[in-house]
Amino acid sequence: MLKDTIPGMSVDKAYTEIIKNKKGKKVIVAVIDSGIDIDHEDLDDNIWTNKDEKPGNGIDDDNNGYIDDVHGWNFLGDGYNEQLEYVRIVASGNTSHPDYAAAKAEYEKEYTKWTQRKTQYDQVYEQVNNANETLTKHFGKKDYTQKEVGAIKTEDQALNQAKQIAQYMYSNDIDTMADAVEEIESAIKKINERLNYNLNKDFKGRVNGDDPEDMNSKYYGNGNVKPVQKDESHGTHVAGIIAAERNNGKGANGVANNVEIMSIRTVPNGDEYDKDVALAIRYAVDNGASIINGSFGKSFSPHSDWVRDAIAYAAKNDVVFVHAAGNDSKNVDVEPNFPDDNINGQEISDTYIRVGALAPKYGSGLLAGFSNYGKSNVDVFAPGAQVYSTTPENEYDTKGGTSMAAPAVAGVAALIRSYYPKLTAAQVKQVIMDSGLSIKTKVIVGGNTDDIKPFADIVKSGKIVNAYNALIMASKMAN
Repeated sequence: MLKDTIPGMSVDKAYTEIIKNKKGKKVIVAVIDSGIDIDHEDLDDNIWTNKDEKPGNGIDDDNNGYIDDVHGWNFLGDGYNEQLEYVRIVASGNTSHPDYAAAKAEYEKEYTKWTQRKTQYDQVYEQVNNANETLTKHFGKKDYTQKEVGAIKTEDQALNQAKQIAQYMYSNDIDTMADAVEEIESAIKKINERLNYNLNKDFKGRVNGDDPEDMNSKYYGNGNVKPVQKDESHGTHVAGIIAAERNNGKGANGVANNVEIMSIRTVPNGDEYDKDVALAIRYAVDNGASIINGSFGKSFSPHSDWVRDAIAYAAKNDVVFVHAAGNDSKNVDVEPNFPDDNINGQEISDTYIRVGALAPKYGSGLLAGFSNYGKSNVDVFAPGAQVYSTTPENEYDTKGGTSMAAPAVAGVAALIRSYYPKLTAAQVKQVIMDSGLSIKTKVIVGGNTDDIKPFADIVKSGKIVNAYNALIMASKMAN
């Protein structure tokens, strides 16, 4: 522990002291996400290839129903933007739907919030952009410095106002006004996407020709498992946390060192469909994955039974399913987050692990403020607030979310399954739960400084995941 000054997982210690030069068994990890840049310099050697499928011949060589599924499958086809689930429920107009009233209330609340946010950001953008243009004109250059702005003395009202706006931005840790403009533009892009697509009742995002209400049709989509645009980076980032090539002098080091990543593109820029998720889980199981990572989730799930059946199918076939707890600062014992492995508390799988996110600091701020939690429904916590990993086109970035904590745990599961292959999926879950570090301190819950609880009260195991301890426990269990 002494080597870890931040709440890490003792991964390097596990390699130095336990794994050393041992050769483990190759493990396939399916990443159900937004697609993966399988040509990334730090991932390309660790991508699963379906050897029974001949690339690009338009034939289903292995007779699994999926044509040219060489590195996985893409259930979304060319789709990208999508509505949120509660918007789809409201848009259906089916007032007898059991979730209709709750969905309508959520939609109205969120639509109002984002409309107001758009107005606010548009006004801020206009002020900051105008100030930047005024200062650029005044200095005759774009790369003016904070010092130069501070030295302005003028009777000109517009220039004075521009100076004040710039100094306000500098006081908020923004280095230049050009950075401020870029940051606000990026926020406005996200706000517009939220209003134009995610919250738009008239938007139709599904372009794969499939009916998401009919479970009988299965083989839709295509074999292109890469993101459809560069900023669809979520899946690539998740894959890197599990499997970025270790010690190759590039970018990041994944947690696991003997894995192949199966990419299953299922999660759009909006809410995933239950049908796609259920089929993605079954595809992973049927094509050899022994671990599935699911860094996605939503609070409405009309066909949650389809997904639960698939999770039970994974458990029955000895597959570990790692799921991100979600980023709403909520207690998921009280407010549901799907996919879930239980019906009213009755678990249908003993291989499903739900993961909350830690911030990179010990003490009362250990929990990431955004992370969901739950004494019954969140199993463990792992680092997830500021995680550096791969992004499309040979780039790297730092992201935060329970989406980043789940693959850290999937990576530990992969280490256990690689070096102790005799252990069942249920035993792997047990090892991860039991071998973590117990946290005895009280922590701020959901980012609310008035809500301070013992760590053991917000997570089933009372522990944070530790790779070193997990491998020690796994070796004892295996022998």
